[in-house]
Amino acid sequence: MPRTPGHRRISRRTAMVAAAALVAPLGADAVSAGAPGRAGARRDEPAGSAAAPGAAAGDPTPGTGLVRLWGSQDFRTSPPPATLGGVSAAAVGSLNGIALKDGAAIVWGDNNFGQAEVPQAATSGVGAVATGWGHLLALKNGQVLAWGNDWYGQTRVPDLARSGVSAVAASTLHSLALTAGGRVVSWGNRDDVPAAARAGVSTIAAGGDHSLALKNGGVLAWGGNSVGQATVPAAAASGVTAIAAGYNHSLALKNGGVLAWGSNVYKQSIVPAEATSGVVAIAAGWYHNLALKNDNTLVMWGSNMSGETNKVKLCGTLLGVFAAERRSGVLTTSLTC
Repeated sequence: MPRTPGHRRISRRTAMVAAAALVAPLGADAVSAGAPGRAGARRDEPAGSAAAPGAAAGDPTPGTGLVRLWGSQDFRTSPPPATLGGVSAAAVGSLNGIALKDGAAIVWGDNNFGQAEVPQAATSGVGAVATGWGHLLALKNGQVLAWGNDWYGQTRVPDLARSGVSAVAASTLHSLALTAGGRVVSWGNRDDVPAAARAGVSTIAAGGDHSLALKNGGVLAWGGNSVGQATVPAAAASGVTAIAAGYNHSLALKNGGVLAWGSNVYKQSIVPAEATSGVVAIAAGWYHNLALKNDNTLVMWGSNMSGETNKVKLCGTLLGVFAAERRSGVLTTSLTC
């Protein structure tokens, strides 16, 4: 596999997935107004996103998107000043964070693969982004842009993802795109897509070594299934409105309640009572989950090895949730109470 001197090598078991969520309409590729930030990329709600250079001066403007991140400190966790206002979407991966602002990508964190050096093409006109283990995706005018870690070809965009794409998602070592016709395209260490996911899909999500798709309200899953993360329960076969994928567990949102299956090492697949009703957005990290409720409260459960499910004081209206590995984050309208 291609490798540059100084790049750190990891196994699939120790690498981690990025999960992203976004919230506000922004151009042709962006999310439509409605329920706030659902994890998983939809044709009208693409995964993750990016932001423009320039720090916000003074106090953030009420009603604008501000990135708040907590948990693991093994990369520069604190988002840059430019993310303190005007952000329409945000995503966090194992090595990097990314925000979408005025159609441009802001990336922070590790740069071992050059992933923090945003390509010129991703500094304007971007509608959505996603981040995996050291690689990033951006959606611009229906075309996928990719940069960073390419050990398994996860940044080598196939022809099917060079036009007509409506959403993107990134896993640890593979990438997903959703075409306007509802076809899922996968590349990297996993390029398998079942026939059922080649048409009619509305939402995609990428896990550690598995993928999820939402089609006509039912969840499709494929790829790694070592602990049942790709074995869809009967309850998730209909009526689902959002999906999210962790390292080796899966989430679905149905009638305002969260469904979970797969790994349960840290009880991440045991949904707490608070997340069984009133939920409007979900996100999955390595071994933990976030659920945003319609009363603007946040429910977190699963692993807390790095403080990713610590109770934090959140201010303003929460616009969306995102998570990956040992980190959690929200988009909010205020950072001060």
